Amino acid sequence: MLKLSRLTDYAVAALVRLSAAEGVETSPGIAAAIGVPEPTVAKVLKLLAGQGLVSSTRGARGGYRLGRPLASINVAEIITAIDGPIALTSCVEGATGMCESQTLCPVAGRWDPVNAAIRTALENITLADMAQSSMPRGLRLNEVA
Repeated sequence: MLKLSRLTDYAVAALVRLSAAEGVETSPGIAAAIGVPEPTVAKVLKLLAGQGLVSSTRGARGGYRLGRPLASINVAEIITAIDGPIALTSCVEGATGMCESQTLCPVAGRWDPVNAAIRTALENITLADMAQSSMPRGLRLNEVA
């Protein structure tokens, strides 16, 4: 089963929460809003900041804000920021390390098209799509009740 980490799930929730914030939002504030322990939220925000998905401001009035609008952040970027490159198996394009049965494997290198298709699908889903689909019907952007 292909399964994303909990940290990736928390990252999506934190980013959607940040999109609703006016100005900056603190790590404890985000943690309380999404129901995740603050140390975990701080770790996620640090990883997201490292990829430019959020920006941070230090000081008494500091906190986090989105680095870009939700519509310009895709799911693949978040997965990569938190879990590293999207790879289904260790033998996909760009993977490091060698498989011990690579020389005998009848499908060596043939996972690349599958991996690329999944990556492309994830690149075509933005956080705006995710946030909108989680809103109650009638409150979604561009939707008439």
